[in-house]
Amino acid sequence: MTSAELFFESETITKNNLDFIQKSLSKLSENQVNWKPSESTWSLLEIFAHLNEYAAFYHPAFTKKISLTRYRNPRINFISSPLGKSAWKSMQLGQLKNIKRKFNAARNFNPIFNKELIKGDDIQIFKRFQEELLTILESAKSVNIQRAKVPTSISKFVRLRLGDAFLFVIYHNQRHIQQAMNLMSHRAFPTK
Repeated sequence: MTSAELFFESETITKNNLDFIQKSLSKLSENQVNWKPSESTWSLLEIFAHLNEYAAFYHPAFTKKISLTRYRNPRINFISSPLGKSAWKSMQLGQLKNIKRKFNAARNFNPIFNKELIKGDDIQIFKRFQEELLTILESAKSVNIQRAKVPTSISKFVRLRLGDAFLFVIYHNQRHIQQAMNLMSHRAFPTK
């Protein structure tokens, strides 16, 4: 893919996330954002608390790498590394917007095990993170997203190309937005 295609895809998904928040989540009650069909599933607040924890890790890593990288010449084409492609492909939704593979979140990113992740205004925090991500993507257009690398949340020693890391985070966000949509379309989701 080209770098322009990567940025277009990333920005489009992020803008769609913001649109969903504005149109579908802005007027929900406390009962609705905390509702879940079972103890093992996440509520809307838990979904967004999880996403916020990832953003709190990756956004500073992106910003730091963009400002400090010596790779200042953007490339027209972007080629994923095998590890990077595997990472973001695993997060990507299926053609029918279905979640193809389920993953268990690491305990420190899982709001069921780590209640401190939930702040109460997690949806608004996520909205701000999405706006910030658009700014980060714009600033990344001035660097080589194939040569610059960032650490992963799994290990600071495992690094992804900046472009691969963007796709991983973007598709991870999209995956959980779909989870939120699925939760809201549940037959028992509260009307108030």
